[in-house]
Amino acid sequence: MAEKKAFVLRIHPDTLKDLEKWADDEFRSVNGQIEYLLQKALKESKRIASEKKNQKKNPE
Repeated sequence: MAEKKAFVLRIHPDTLKDLEKWADDEFRSVNGQIEYLLQKALKESKRIASEKKNQKKNPE
């Protein structure tokens, strides 16, 4: 598994409060929730690197 890279995120306090509630509802940490949402958005927009590699190997 690749090492995770840390970075600073500036976020509006109300947005953070909403994310904390959402993460709690889904039994995730805020970091885990943000990572989950980013991965989901990358997959839906077909911008995730691992899926691009698979598409090149198996064109439809």
